[in-house]
Amino acid sequence: METYRNPVLAGSLLVPPAVCALLTPFRDNFDNANAALLLVVVIVGVAAFGIRLAGVLAAVSSAVWFDFFLTVPYNTFTINSSDDVELTILLVLIGAAVTEIAIWGRRQQAKASRHRGYLDGVITTSQAVAAGGSTDDLIEQVRAELTAVLGIDAVKFVAGDKQTQAPRLNADGSVTRGGHILKVERDGLPTNSEIELAVQHAGETRGRFLLIAAAHIARPDLEQRLVAVALADQVGAALSSREALHPHL
Repeated sequence: METYRNPVLAGSLLVPPAVCALLTPFRDNFDNANAALLLVVVIVGVAAFGIRLAGVLAAVSSAVWFDFFLTVPYNTFTINSSDDVELTILLVLIGAAVTEIAIWGRRQQAKASRHRGYLDGVITTSQAVAAGGSTDDLIEQVRAELTAVLGIDAVKFVAGDKQTQAPRLNADGSVTRGGHILKVERDGLPTNSEIELAVQHAGETRGRFLLIAAAHIARPDLEQRLVAVALADQVGAALSSREALHPHL
């Protein structure tokens, strides 16, 4: 978004007066409602970029220059007609509303894209488990995916069933410390301690991932945390299969 933010902001200010100026020679031959509709199209075009400030600027700019160029008396910021006053106000309101809808739509699109990414990660891991490849490679793959999904700094894997008093990411997606549920969405993951994510299969602990979020505050939502649990479970299944095939390893 940063690459086109400034041009969009500039366009939100400059395009409405340009459109109004182009309509000036014809202002005596069409209804102002039609001109307002054309400006709404401009606002929608700007708002589609999902930049709230640009949408608001386009709406205000459209209203101001609609008043200046297309309402009587012309070339002043005075409006004599109540209908034109209503149209000017509607331009601002419609612009604000369309901008919010565009931002919501972009957020939904981004959310759907993230969901697809999470699903692809779980599917890829499941395929790796089914293929029976190296568990070390699988662990490295899951470490990378956990780092990305949770937005944390690093992940370590420790084999064995030893438990500590560190904060824990549980199977239901909750994060607890000493039996108390932490509000991750509000406060973020603990930054002063590693967070344990158990690697389990068939009720047995095969190891644990240690999640590290020390450099910045990460606030993964419940869905992201459940994806992390699913990824860890895939590693648990792979370790269990290796143990069954090679019981003396």
